[in-house]
Order: sequence, then structure tokens, then C-alpha cells
Amino acid sequence: MNLKVLLFCLLLAPLHQAPAQNEAGVHKHYFYHNLGYGSDALMNPLSLLINSGFGILQVEGRSRKLSEIDYAIGCKNVAWNVLSPIASIKVYGVGDFLANEVIPFSLGRKHGQFWPNYQNHLIGGGMSYRAMAEWYETHGFGYPRTLAAITVMATHFLNEVVENNSYVGRTVDPIADLYIFDPAGILLFSSESVSRFFAETLHLADWSYQPAYNPRSRTIENMGQNYSIKYKLRASGRLSIFYYFGMSGILGVSYEFRPSESFSLGMGLRAKGIVRLDEKTNALLETATLTWNAGFFYDRNNSLLFSILSSGVNNYRVIANVYPGLISFGKFSPGVFAALSPDNKIVAGLNVVYFPLGLAANLR
Repeated sequence: MNLKVLLFCLLLAPLHQAPAQNEAGVHKHYFYHNLGYGSDALMNPLSLLINSGFGILQVEGRSRKLSEIDYAIGCKNVAWNVLSPIASIKVYGVGDFLANEVIPFSLGRKHGQFWPNYQNHLIGGGMSYRAMAEWYETHGFGYPRTLAAITVMATHFLNEVVENNSYVGRTVDPIADLYIFDPAGILLFSSESVSRFFAETLHLADWSYQPAYNPRSRTIENMGQNYSIKYKLRASGRLSIFYYFGMSGILGVSYEFRPSESFSLGMGLRAKGIVRLDEKTNALLETATLTWNAGFFYDRNNSLLFSILSSGVNNYRVIANVYPGLISFGKFSPGVFAALSPDNKIVAGLNVVYFPLGLAANLR
């Protein structure tokens, strides 16, 4: 039990700030600017918790009904694996754990579990930590870095619980995420030079969806944590290489058609479903099946105002999001979304600033 307590303390180690960091605040704001419009206006700890925590429900074969998630078993199983990591890794295989989850030896589908670890946990999670520290400081909270670290670690723990659902047994995915990539992301983006590079050179931004609850079907809709990168081809040019990622990986171009306003478009792949690849051991080994994906985006000051995406998934073939600040009725400027399924059913929703969960309804 003492070993388990020690390991759990190590898991929470990023909550303790390095001496060089000023816990009274962050030196500069790179990822949250309190703009009052677009995706930046919807950024807050609860939105992060919902978008990231329930993001796995975007894939096929997973119910969007919150009541059908087995939180108790998921929490117990994730905690069991996290508090006995060595035993779980041994069942899985130390070599397989390192090759599949940690070190990118192969880009093959059977060995690509490391990709979301680097993309969504190390880079995305690290950026979310920094953005949350900036959010907490902007809104007058003390200890913004500590609160941001707690928020991100709690969010990713919920993500693992929802992904685990009713499975009982050994799994190493939460071990890689919670012990390696999440703490590494927090430490990485605690660096001013790293945050400056991702913000000012790569223009990394949070372009997450606008989650909403449908009371009639009791489902959560339009959730997902997404990020964008723009790398200018010339320092003074208007054209950038564009990459959008989360459950998707869309590569394309971005064009600044007027100062601070850009159109971006691209194509790529996204996760369609989760499949089990190996049942030779009792350890859970899963990876994603992929399908095509394409998107068009409009942003102002790197805060997303409009997006439309289409893909080969069987739940949302087309989904459009209009963020607060693009349309208004007097002083009221809502965010809205609409999604079309393959059988031509439409679900739509309404979001407002400062409310992390909007309302959705089936239109037909």
C-alpha cells in the first residue's frame, strides 16, 4: 500500500511548482486572451472538462447517453491500474508498452497508440494547462498554476474513466497518459520559451467544439477537444501551413485575407471507431480505425468563429459550428451548431458565453 501511495503522489507531482515559477501568476498570456468572442470566449475549466473528458464518445459504437457510462467501474479500474502500474505493464509486456505507447518505433496502426499520447496529451494537454493557468489568473483566482494542473489532471482522469467504461482488467493506456505524457506536458508548457514558441511561431490555439445536452434523448452532443496550428511560410506572408487535431488530423493551408482574420481548409483522417487488436493476454489493447475527414474554418485573432467538417463517420457526417461573436441579436451573441447524420437526421444546439454546456434538440 505504501508503494501505491508513493506512485499516486508521483502522479500528482506536477501540482508542485518549480522554484523558478512565480505562483502568484504567469509571466505572459499566450493561449487565453479573454477576447469575448469565438472559441476563446468559451474557454473555461468546465468546458475543458466536458470536451476532453467525454471526447471519446465521438467515435462510433459509443453511446452519447451520460447515464450509460459506467463511471463506478471505470473509476475503479483506472485507479487500480494507475496504482499498480508495474503489474499492468508486465502483463502487457514492457517492450510492447514502450514501443506502442511511449517510443514511436513504428507508424503502423497496431503500434500507433503513442500518436494521441504525443499529440493530445503532451502538446494539447500541456497547452490546456497553460491556457487554464492564464484563465484562472485573468479571473482573479489565486494559485493559477496549481489550479490549472489540478484541472488538467482531473480532466484527463475523467477521460480515462469514460474511455474505460465497463471494462475490468489490465490496461496500460492510463498509465502512459497520467504518469508520462500529462505531467510532461505540464512541465513542458511551464517553460516560457516553449509556450512562446508554440504560441508565436506555431500559433497553437484551442478550437474545441461547443458541447450541449439534449434533454429529450439524454445525450451529450458536439463535444470534443480540438487544436489548431498555423506555421507561416514567410514571416510577412499571408499563407500558412495549417494543422487541426484532436480526434482528427487535418492538414491544409490557412490564408490571412485581412489583418487578424483567416480562412483555413484541409483534409485528413479522424478516428472512426475503437477496436481490440490483441486478446492473447488479459491486458486491454485498443487502437482506432480511421476514416476520411475534411474541414473549413474561419477565425479572428486565432479565435475560431466558424467551422464546418465532414467525415466518413456514421453519427455526424457533417457538423457546423458558429461561435459567439459571428452573429448577434442586439447585445446577445450565441454560439450555435448543427449536425447531419447519414439518415438525414439533424441535431442542433445553442451555447452562450460562460455556460460550459448548451442545450441541443433533434430537429428531424
